[in-house]
Amino acid sequence: MDIIDRKTDLLPVLQSFETFQKIETTALEWLIEKGHYKRYKKGEFLFYAGMKTEHMQVIIQGNYSIWLDQNGERLEMGEFGVGNITGVLPFSRMKTARGNGQATETTEVLELHKDYFIEMVNVSYELTQALVGYMSSRIRDFTQLRSQNEKLASLGKLSAGLAHELNNPASAIVRSAKELYQNIHSTPEKFKAVITMRITSEQTDLVNAILFKRLKNPAHDLSILDRQDAFDELLDWLDDHEVEEGDDLAETFVDFGINPEDLDTINDILKGQHLPIILSWIESTLALERLVMEIQESADRIAELVGSVKQYSHMDRGSAMELTDIRDGIVNTLIILKHKAKYKNIQVNKEFDTNLPSFKAFVGELNQVWTNLIANAIDALDKGGLLTIRTYAEDPYICVEIQDNGAGIPTDVMEHIFDPFFTTKSISEGTGMGLDITKKIIDRHRGTITVKSEPGNTIFKVCLPIKASS
Repeated sequence: MDIIDRKTDLLPVLQSFETFQKIETTALEWLIEKGHYKRYKKGEFLFYAGMKTEHMQVIIQGNYSIWLDQNGERLEMGEFGVGNITGVLPFSRMKTARGNGQATETTEVLELHKDYFIEMVNVSYELTQALVGYMSSRIRDFTQLRSQNEKLASLGKLSAGLAHELNNPASAIVRSAKELYQNIHSTPEKFKAVITMRITSEQTDLVNAILFKRLKNPAHDLSILDRQDAFDELLDWLDDHEVEEGDDLAETFVDFGINPEDLDTINDILKGQHLPIILSWIESTLALERLVMEIQESADRIAELVGSVKQYSHMDRGSAMELTDIRDGIVNTLIILKHKAKYKNIQVNKEFDTNLPSFKAFVGELNQVWTNLIANAIDALDKGGLLTIRTYAEDPYICVEIQDNGAGIPTDVMEHIFDPFFTTKSISEGTGMGLDITKKIIDRHRGTITVKSEPGNTIFKVCLPIKASS
Protein backbone atom coordinates (compact mmCIF):
# COMPACT_ATOMS: atom_id res chain seq x y z
CA MET A 1 0.00 0.00 0.00
CA ASP A 2 1.33 3.45 -0.94
CA ILE A 3 0.16 6.94 0.01
CA ILE A 4 0.08 8.91 -3.22
CA ASP A 5 -0.79 12.43 -4.33
CA ARG A 6 -4.47 13.20 -4.56
CA LYS A 7 -6.00 13.24 -8.00
CA THR A 8 -6.71 16.76 -9.23
CA ASP A 9 -10.13 15.61 -10.49
CA LEU A 10 -11.14 13.90 -7.21
CA LEU A 11 -14.02 16.29 -6.52
CA PRO A 12 -16.04 15.46 -9.67
CA VAL A 13 -15.31 11.78 -9.07
CA LEU A 14 -16.88 11.96 -5.60
CA GLN A 15 -19.80 13.99 -6.93
CA SER A 16 -20.50 11.22 -9.43
CA PHE A 17 -21.03 8.69 -6.65
CA GLU A 18 -24.66 8.22 -5.62
CA THR A 19 -23.92 8.69 -1.91
CA PHE A 20 -22.36 12.14 -2.44
CA GLN A 21 -24.52 13.54 -5.27
CA LYS A 22 -26.55 15.83 -3.00
CA ILE A 23 -23.67 16.86 -0.74
CA GLU A 24 -22.42 20.47 -0.95
CA THR A 25 -19.06 21.03 -2.62
CA THR A 26 -17.42 22.49 0.49
CA ALA A 27 -18.13 19.31 2.48
CA LEU A 28 -16.59 17.09 -0.20
CA GLU A 29 -13.58 19.40 -0.43
CA TRP A 30 -13.18 19.02 3.34
CA LEU A 31 -13.35 15.23 2.97
CA ILE A 32 -10.65 15.32 0.29
CA GLU A 33 -8.46 17.67 2.32
CA LYS A 34 -8.61 15.62 5.54
CA GLY A 35 -8.31 12.22 3.89
CA HIS A 36 -5.31 10.30 2.59
CA TYR A 37 -5.19 8.93 -0.94
CA LYS A 38 -3.80 5.41 -1.07
CA ARG A 39 -3.07 2.86 -3.73
CA TYR A 40 -3.33 -0.89 -3.04
CA LYS A 41 -1.64 -3.28 -5.41
CA LYS A 42 -3.40 -6.42 -6.57
CA GLY A 43 -3.41 -8.95 -3.71
CA GLU A 44 -2.87 -6.36 -0.95
CA PHE A 45 -5.40 -6.12 1.89
CA LEU A 46 -7.52 -3.01 2.43
CA PHE A 47 -8.42 -4.66 5.73
CA TYR A 48 -8.20 -8.11 7.28
CA ALA A 49 -10.04 -10.08 9.97
CA GLY A 50 -9.18 -8.84 13.45
CA MET A 51 -7.69 -5.57 12.19
CA LYS A 52 -8.72 -2.44 14.10
CA THR A 53 -11.13 -0.42 11.98
CA GLU A 54 -9.92 3.18 12.15
CA HIS A 55 -10.64 4.49 8.65
CA MET A 56 -13.54 5.07 6.33
CA GLN A 57 -12.51 3.95 2.85
CA VAL A 58 -14.03 5.31 -0.38
CA ILE A 59 -13.14 3.28 -3.50
CA ILE A 60 -12.08 5.75 -6.21
CA GLN A 61 -10.68 3.26 -8.68
CA GLY A 62 -10.30 -0.51 -8.87
CA ASN A 63 -12.00 -3.45 -7.21
CA TYR A 64 -11.72 -5.61 -4.09
CA SER A 65 -13.28 -8.80 -2.75
CA ILE A 66 -14.49 -9.59 0.74
CA TRP A 67 -13.96 -13.11 2.06
CA LEU A 68 -13.88 -14.97 5.35
CA ASP A 69 -11.39 -17.55 6.52
CA GLN A 70 -13.20 -20.50 8.14
CA ASN A 71 -10.97 -23.30 9.35
CA GLY A 72 -8.49 -22.73 6.55
CA GLU A 73 -11.19 -22.51 3.86
CA ARG A 74 -12.17 -19.38 1.98
CA LEU A 75 -15.80 -18.20 1.99
CA GLU A 76 -16.40 -15.53 -0.66
CA MET A 77 -18.82 -12.70 0.20
CA GLY A 78 -18.65 -10.77 -3.07
CA GLU A 79 -16.70 -8.16 -5.03
CA PHE A 80 -17.05 -4.40 -4.68
CA GLY A 81 -15.81 -1.58 -6.87
CA VAL A 82 -15.83 2.15 -7.60
CA GLY A 83 -18.14 4.19 -5.38
CA ASN A 84 -18.28 1.60 -2.62
CA ILE A 85 -17.61 2.78 0.93
CA THR A 86 -16.17 0.38 3.48
CA GLY A 87 -14.41 0.43 6.83
CA VAL A 88 -15.80 2.27 9.85
CA LEU A 89 -18.51 4.90 9.33
CA PRO A 90 -19.90 7.67 11.60
CA PHE A 91 -21.76 6.29 14.65
CA SER A 92 -20.70 2.75 13.79
CA ARG A 93 -19.88 0.49 16.77
CA MET A 94 -17.55 -1.70 14.73
CA LYS A 95 -14.17 -2.10 16.42
CA THR A 96 -12.44 -4.73 14.28
CA ALA A 97 -12.95 -6.14 10.81
CA ARG A 98 -14.71 -9.51 10.63
CA GLY A 99 -13.62 -10.34 7.11
CA ASN A 100 -10.82 -9.71 4.67
CA GLY A 101 -10.90 -7.06 1.95
CA GLN A 102 -8.34 -7.87 -0.73
CA ALA A 103 -7.63 -5.87 -3.90
CA THR A 104 -8.34 -7.90 -7.04
CA GLU A 105 -6.62 -5.23 -9.16
CA THR A 106 -4.80 -1.97 -8.51
CA THR A 107 -7.20 -0.07 -6.28
CA GLU A 108 -7.10 3.60 -5.25
CA VAL A 109 -8.86 4.63 -2.05
CA LEU A 110 -9.64 7.86 -0.24
CA GLU A 111 -9.34 7.14 3.48
CA LEU A 112 -10.58 9.31 6.36
CA HIS A 113 -9.54 8.56 9.96
CA LYS A 114 -12.41 8.15 12.43
CA ASP A 115 -10.97 10.95 14.58
CA TYR A 116 -12.47 13.39 12.05
CA PHE A 117 -16.04 12.10 12.46
CA ILE A 118 -16.93 14.59 15.22
CA GLU A 119 -15.59 17.44 13.10
CA MET A 120 -17.58 16.08 10.14
CA VAL A 121 -20.84 16.60 12.06
CA ASN A 122 -19.97 20.29 12.46
CA VAL A 123 -18.74 20.68 8.90
CA SER A 124 -21.71 19.02 7.18
CA TYR A 125 -24.69 17.38 8.81
CA GLU A 126 -25.84 16.30 5.34
CA LEU A 127 -22.57 14.45 4.68
CA THR A 128 -22.78 12.70 8.06
CA GLN A 129 -26.41 11.80 7.45
CA ALA A 130 -25.59 10.41 3.98
CA LEU A 131 -22.86 8.18 5.42
CA VAL A 132 -25.10 6.96 8.25
CA GLY A 133 -27.76 6.14 5.66
CA TYR A 134 -25.14 4.29 3.62
CA MET A 135 -24.16 2.31 6.75
CA SER A 136 -27.82 1.39 7.37
CA SER A 137 -28.16 0.17 3.79
CA ARG A 138 -24.93 -1.80 4.13
CA ILE A 139 -26.19 -3.48 7.32
CA ARG A 140 -29.54 -4.26 5.67
CA ASP A 141 -27.91 -5.70 2.55
CA PHE A 142 -25.44 -7.69 4.63
CA THR A 143 -28.26 -9.08 6.80
CA GLN A 144 -30.28 -10.03 3.72
CA LEU A 145 -27.23 -11.74 2.25
CA ARG A 146 -26.64 -13.71 5.43
CA SER A 147 -30.31 -14.65 5.64
CA GLN A 148 -30.36 -15.73 2.01
CA ASN A 149 -27.17 -17.76 2.43
CA GLU A 150 -28.61 -19.47 5.49
CA LYS A 151 -31.83 -20.26 3.64
CA LEU A 152 -29.72 -21.76 0.86
CA ALA A 153 -27.83 -23.78 3.46
CA SER A 154 -31.15 -25.04 4.86
CA LEU A 155 -32.32 -25.80 1.33
CA GLY A 156 -29.11 -27.76 0.81
CA LYS A 157 -29.84 -29.84 3.90
CA LEU A 158 -33.41 -30.28 2.74
CA SER A 159 -32.48 -31.36 -0.79
CA ALA A 160 -29.72 -33.70 0.41
CA GLY A 161 -32.04 -35.33 2.92
CA LEU A 162 -34.90 -35.54 0.45
CA ALA A 163 -32.71 -37.04 -2.28
CA HIS A 164 -31.38 -39.61 0.16
CA GLU A 165 -34.78 -40.52 1.56
CA LEU A 166 -36.47 -40.69 -1.86
CA ASN A 167 -33.72 -42.87 -3.29
CA ASN A 168 -34.66 -45.95 -1.27
CA PRO A 169 -38.40 -46.11 -2.09
CA ALA A 170 -37.78 -45.05 -5.69
CA SER A 171 -35.18 -47.78 -6.13
CA ALA A 172 -37.54 -50.27 -4.49
CA ILE A 173 -40.29 -49.37 -6.96
CA VAL A 174 -37.96 -49.84 -9.93
CA ARG A 175 -36.62 -53.11 -8.58
CA SER A 176 -40.07 -54.49 -7.72
CA ALA A 177 -41.53 -53.39 -11.04
CA LYS A 178 -38.83 -55.28 -12.96
CA GLU A 179 -39.34 -58.37 -10.85
CA LEU A 180 -43.11 -58.07 -11.21
CA TYR A 181 -42.71 -57.90 -14.98
CA GLN A 182 -40.61 -61.07 -14.96
CA ASN A 183 -43.03 -62.93 -12.68
CA ILE A 184 -46.07 -62.02 -14.73
CA HIS A 185 -44.41 -63.34 -17.85
CA SER A 186 -43.73 -66.66 -16.15
CA THR A 187 -47.31 -66.96 -14.86
CA PRO A 188 -48.91 -68.35 -18.06
CA GLU A 189 -46.77 -71.50 -17.94
CA LYS A 190 -47.62 -72.06 -14.29
CA PHE A 191 -51.29 -71.39 -14.98
CA LYS A 192 -51.24 -73.92 -17.82
CA ALA A 193 -49.76 -76.52 -15.49
CA VAL A 194 -52.44 -75.84 -12.88
CA ILE A 195 -55.48 -76.03 -15.16
CA THR A 196 -54.33 -79.36 -16.66
CA MET A 197 -54.46 -80.92 -13.20
CA ARG A 198 -57.47 -82.83 -12.07
CA ILE A 199 -58.35 -81.59 -8.59
CA THR A 200 -61.76 -81.06 -7.10
CA SER A 201 -63.32 -77.73 -6.26
CA GLU A 202 -63.28 -78.79 -2.61
CA GLN A 203 -59.51 -79.33 -2.74
CA THR A 204 -59.12 -75.94 -4.46
CA ASP A 205 -61.15 -74.22 -1.72
CA LEU A 206 -59.09 -75.84 1.05
CA VAL A 207 -55.78 -74.83 -0.54
CA ASN A 208 -57.10 -71.31 -1.19
CA ALA A 209 -58.13 -71.04 2.47
CA ILE A 210 -54.51 -71.56 3.53
CA LEU A 211 -53.26 -69.18 0.84
CA PHE A 212 -55.64 -66.33 1.75
CA LYS A 213 -54.99 -66.79 5.45
CA ARG A 214 -51.30 -66.14 4.86
CA LEU A 215 -52.00 -63.25 2.50
CA LYS A 216 -53.97 -61.53 5.26
CA ASN A 217 -51.41 -62.26 7.98
CA PRO A 218 -47.88 -62.19 6.54
CA ALA A 219 -44.94 -62.77 8.86
CA HIS A 220 -43.36 -59.62 10.31
CA ASP A 221 -40.41 -58.67 12.46
CA LEU A 222 -38.61 -62.02 12.37
CA SER A 223 -35.11 -61.82 13.71
CA ILE A 224 -32.30 -62.89 11.42
CA LEU A 225 -31.84 -66.08 13.45
CA ASP A 226 -35.57 -66.92 13.51
CA ARG A 227 -35.85 -66.29 9.80
CA GLN A 228 -32.92 -68.57 9.02
CA ASP A 229 -34.38 -71.34 11.23
CA ALA A 230 -37.75 -71.05 9.46
CA PHE A 231 -36.05 -71.13 6.05
CA ASP A 232 -34.03 -74.23 6.94
CA GLU A 233 -37.13 -76.09 8.17
CA LEU A 234 -39.02 -75.30 4.98
CA LEU A 235 -36.06 -76.26 2.80
CA ASP A 236 -35.73 -79.61 4.61
CA TRP A 237 -39.45 -80.30 4.09
CA LEU A 238 -39.28 -79.45 0.38
CA ASP A 239 -36.16 -81.60 -0.10
CA ASP A 240 -37.82 -84.52 1.70
CA HIS A 241 -40.78 -84.26 -0.68
CA GLU A 242 -38.56 -83.88 -3.76
CA VAL A 243 -39.84 -80.43 -4.67
CA GLU A 244 -37.45 -78.62 -6.99
CA GLU A 245 -36.37 -74.97 -6.67
CA GLY A 246 -36.81 -75.26 -2.92
CA ASP A 247 -34.68 -72.19 -2.20
CA ASP A 248 -37.01 -69.84 -4.10
CA LEU A 249 -40.13 -71.40 -2.61
CA ALA A 250 -38.79 -71.32 0.95
CA GLU A 251 -37.70 -67.68 0.63
CA THR A 252 -41.20 -66.55 -0.30
CA PHE A 253 -42.97 -68.88 2.15
CA VAL A 254 -40.95 -67.46 5.05
CA ASP A 255 -42.10 -63.93 4.13
CA PHE A 256 -45.73 -64.97 4.56
CA GLY A 257 -45.33 -67.26 7.54
CA ILE A 258 -46.02 -70.53 5.73
CA ASN A 259 -44.56 -73.37 7.81
CA PRO A 260 -44.05 -77.15 7.41
CA GLU A 261 -47.43 -77.77 9.09
CA ASP A 262 -49.14 -75.75 6.33
CA LEU A 263 -47.28 -77.77 3.71
CA ASP A 264 -48.31 -81.01 5.39
CA THR A 265 -51.93 -79.86 5.25
CA ILE A 266 -51.65 -78.95 1.56
CA ASN A 267 -50.02 -82.30 0.83
CA ASP A 268 -52.85 -84.10 2.64
CA ILE A 269 -55.47 -82.11 0.71
CA LEU A 270 -53.84 -83.06 -2.58
CA LYS A 271 -53.27 -86.65 -1.42
CA GLY A 272 -49.65 -86.36 -2.46
CA GLN A 273 -50.50 -85.52 -6.09
CA HIS A 274 -49.37 -82.46 -8.08
CA LEU A 275 -47.60 -81.02 -5.04
CA PRO A 276 -44.74 -79.24 -6.92
CA ILE A 277 -47.19 -77.58 -9.32
CA ILE A 278 -49.50 -76.31 -6.57
CA LEU A 279 -46.63 -75.09 -4.40
CA SER A 280 -45.12 -73.28 -7.39
CA TRP A 281 -48.50 -71.65 -8.05
CA ILE A 282 -48.83 -70.62 -4.40
CA GLU A 283 -45.30 -69.18 -4.40
CA SER A 284 -46.02 -67.23 -7.59
CA THR A 285 -49.22 -65.77 -6.13
CA LEU A 286 -47.47 -64.80 -2.88
CA ALA A 287 -44.52 -63.33 -4.76
CA LEU A 288 -46.81 -61.16 -6.86
CA GLU A 289 -48.59 -60.04 -3.69
CA ARG A 290 -45.28 -59.20 -2.05
CA LEU A 291 -44.11 -57.14 -5.04
CA VAL A 292 -47.39 -55.22 -5.20
CA MET A 293 -47.13 -54.56 -1.45
CA GLU A 294 -43.55 -53.30 -1.84
CA ILE A 295 -44.55 -50.96 -4.66
CA GLN A 296 -47.51 -49.67 -2.64
CA GLU A 297 -45.43 -49.16 0.51
CA SER A 298 -42.71 -47.37 -1.48
CA ALA A 299 -45.25 -45.13 -3.18
CA ASP A 300 -46.82 -44.34 0.22
CA ARG A 301 -43.37 -43.51 1.57
CA ILE A 302 -42.73 -41.10 -1.30
CA ALA A 303 -46.12 -39.47 -0.72
CA GLU A 304 -45.29 -39.15 2.99
CA LEU A 305 -41.94 -37.54 2.20
CA VAL A 306 -43.47 -35.10 -0.26
CA GLY A 307 -46.11 -34.21 2.32
CA SER A 308 -43.45 -33.66 4.96
CA VAL A 309 -41.41 -31.46 2.66
CA LYS A 310 -44.49 -29.44 1.78
CA GLN A 311 -45.22 -28.91 5.46
CA TYR A 312 -41.56 -28.23 6.22
CA SER A 313 -41.08 -25.65 3.48
CA HIS A 314 -44.56 -24.26 4.16
CA MET A 315 -45.51 -24.27 0.50
CA ASP A 316 -48.78 -22.74 -0.70
CA ARG A 317 -49.06 -20.56 2.38
CA GLY A 318 -48.54 -16.91 3.11
CA SER A 319 -45.87 -15.29 5.23
CA ALA A 320 -48.17 -14.13 8.03
CA MET A 321 -48.26 -15.67 11.47
CA GLU A 322 -50.68 -18.57 11.78
CA LEU A 323 -51.75 -21.14 14.33
CA THR A 324 -49.51 -24.18 14.48
CA ASP A 325 -48.75 -27.21 16.62
CA ILE A 326 -45.14 -27.10 17.81
CA ARG A 327 -44.75 -30.83 17.15
CA ASP A 328 -45.61 -30.63 13.46
CA GLY A 329 -42.54 -28.68 12.41
CA ILE A 330 -40.22 -30.75 14.62
CA VAL A 331 -41.56 -34.07 13.32
CA ASN A 332 -41.31 -32.96 9.69
CA THR A 333 -37.77 -31.71 10.28
CA LEU A 334 -36.81 -35.07 11.80
CA ILE A 335 -38.13 -36.79 8.69
CA ILE A 336 -36.06 -34.51 6.46
CA LEU A 337 -32.92 -35.11 8.55
CA LYS A 338 -33.58 -38.81 9.11
CA HIS A 339 -30.70 -39.81 6.84
CA LYS A 340 -28.21 -37.91 9.00
CA ALA A 341 -29.34 -39.65 12.17
CA LYS A 342 -29.56 -43.04 10.46
CA TYR A 343 -26.03 -42.71 9.05
CA LYS A 344 -24.63 -42.28 12.57
CA ASN A 345 -27.02 -44.81 14.13
CA ILE A 346 -28.34 -42.11 16.46
CA GLN A 347 -31.25 -42.91 18.76
CA VAL A 348 -33.90 -40.18 18.69
CA ASN A 349 -35.98 -39.89 21.85
CA LYS A 350 -39.14 -37.74 21.52
CA GLU A 351 -40.70 -36.50 24.76
CA PHE A 352 -43.64 -34.45 23.49
CA ASP A 353 -46.35 -32.95 25.68
CA THR A 354 -49.49 -33.82 23.73
CA ASN A 355 -51.62 -31.25 25.58
CA LEU A 356 -49.81 -28.12 24.39
CA PRO A 357 -52.04 -25.47 22.76
CA SER A 358 -51.59 -24.23 19.22
CA PHE A 359 -49.90 -20.85 18.97
CA LYS A 360 -49.20 -18.26 16.29
CA ALA A 361 -45.85 -18.32 14.53
CA PHE A 362 -44.02 -17.82 11.26
CA VAL A 363 -44.01 -21.55 10.61
CA GLY A 364 -41.46 -21.62 7.78
CA GLU A 365 -38.96 -19.66 9.88
CA LEU A 366 -39.43 -21.95 12.89
CA ASN A 367 -38.71 -24.96 10.68
CA GLN A 368 -35.41 -23.29 9.84
CA VAL A 369 -34.72 -23.04 13.58
CA TRP A 370 -35.43 -26.74 14.14
CA THR A 371 -33.25 -27.65 11.15
CA ASN A 372 -30.28 -25.68 12.47
CA LEU A 373 -30.54 -26.94 16.04
CA ILE A 374 -31.26 -30.60 15.25
CA ALA A 375 -28.63 -30.79 12.49
CA ASN A 376 -26.05 -29.25 14.83
CA ALA A 377 -26.94 -31.76 17.57
CA ILE A 378 -26.56 -34.67 15.16
CA ASP A 379 -23.21 -33.33 13.98
CA ALA A 380 -22.05 -33.10 17.60
CA LEU A 381 -22.89 -36.74 18.33
CA ASP A 382 -20.67 -39.74 17.85
CA LYS A 383 -22.06 -42.87 16.24
CA GLY A 384 -24.67 -44.49 18.47
CA GLY A 385 -25.35 -41.22 20.31
CA LEU A 386 -28.62 -40.10 21.87
CA LEU A 387 -30.68 -37.12 20.69
CA THR A 388 -33.60 -36.10 22.91
CA ILE A 389 -36.25 -33.58 21.89
CA ARG A 390 -38.84 -32.54 24.43
CA THR A 391 -41.68 -30.03 24.43
CA TYR A 392 -43.50 -28.65 27.44
CA ALA A 393 -45.34 -25.60 28.75
CA GLU A 394 -43.61 -23.03 30.93
CA ASP A 395 -46.21 -20.30 31.29
CA PRO A 396 -46.48 -18.06 29.31
CA TYR A 397 -44.26 -19.99 26.89
CA ILE A 398 -44.10 -23.23 24.96
CA CYS A 399 -40.58 -24.57 25.31
CA VAL A 400 -38.53 -26.96 23.18
CA GLU A 401 -35.34 -28.59 24.40
CA ILE A 402 -32.89 -30.24 22.00
CA GLN A 403 -30.44 -32.31 23.99
CA ASP A 404 -27.47 -34.41 22.90
CA ASN A 405 -24.93 -36.49 24.81
CA GLY A 406 -21.99 -35.44 22.66
CA ALA A 407 -18.67 -34.00 23.75
CA GLY A 408 -20.15 -30.62 24.69
CA ILE A 409 -19.29 -27.06 23.67
CA PRO A 410 -15.93 -25.73 24.93
CA THR A 411 -16.10 -22.66 27.16
CA ASP A 412 -14.13 -20.49 24.73
CA VAL A 413 -16.55 -21.42 21.95
CA MET A 414 -19.73 -20.99 24.00
CA GLU A 415 -19.50 -17.19 24.16
CA HIS A 416 -19.29 -16.91 20.37
CA ILE A 417 -21.85 -19.46 19.14
CA PHE A 418 -24.45 -16.80 18.29
CA ASP A 419 -21.93 -14.54 16.53
CA PRO A 420 -22.40 -14.24 12.76
CA PHE A 421 -19.96 -16.34 10.72
CA PHE A 422 -18.49 -18.02 13.79
CA THR A 423 -18.20 -21.75 13.22
CA THR A 424 -15.98 -24.67 14.15
CA LYS A 425 -16.97 -26.51 10.97
CA SER A 426 -15.45 -26.41 7.53
CA ILE A 427 -17.19 -24.34 4.85
CA SER A 428 -18.63 -27.48 3.29
CA GLU A 429 -20.28 -28.32 6.62
CA GLY A 430 -21.33 -24.93 7.98
CA THR A 431 -21.58 -21.23 7.17
CA GLY A 432 -21.36 -19.93 10.72
CA MET A 433 -24.71 -18.22 10.24
CA GLY A 434 -27.10 -20.89 11.48
CA LEU A 435 -27.26 -19.94 15.14
CA ASP A 436 -27.10 -16.21 14.41
CA ILE A 437 -30.11 -16.49 12.08
CA THR A 438 -31.79 -18.87 14.55
CA LYS A 439 -31.53 -16.29 17.33
CA LYS A 440 -32.88 -13.54 15.09
CA ILE A 441 -35.90 -15.69 14.15
CA ILE A 442 -36.58 -16.44 17.81
CA ASP A 443 -36.17 -12.74 18.69
CA ARG A 444 -38.72 -11.93 15.99
CA HIS A 445 -41.15 -14.24 17.77
CA ARG A 446 -40.41 -12.47 21.08
CA GLY A 447 -38.93 -15.72 22.37
CA THR A 448 -35.69 -16.76 24.01
CA ILE A 449 -32.93 -19.24 23.31
CA THR A 450 -30.42 -20.45 25.89
CA VAL A 451 -27.78 -23.14 25.96
CA LYS A 452 -26.18 -25.21 28.69
CA SER A 453 -23.33 -27.54 27.92
CA GLU A 454 -20.94 -29.92 29.59
CA PRO A 455 -19.36 -33.13 28.32
CA GLY A 456 -22.14 -35.62 27.71
CA ASN A 457 -24.98 -33.12 28.06
CA THR A 458 -25.73 -30.14 25.81
CA ILE A 459 -29.20 -28.57 25.84
CA PHE A 460 -30.50 -25.82 23.59
CA LYS A 461 -33.73 -24.44 25.03
CA VAL A 462 -36.13 -22.40 22.88
CA CYS A 463 -39.16 -20.75 24.48
CA LEU A 464 -41.87 -19.13 22.37
CA PRO A 465 -44.80 -17.10 23.71
CA ILE A 466 -48.16 -18.85 23.52
CA LYS A 467 -49.83 -15.52 22.83
CA ALA A 468 -48.06 -13.70 20.01
CA SER A 469 -47.17 -10.06 20.57
CA SER A 470 -48.86 -7.61 18.27
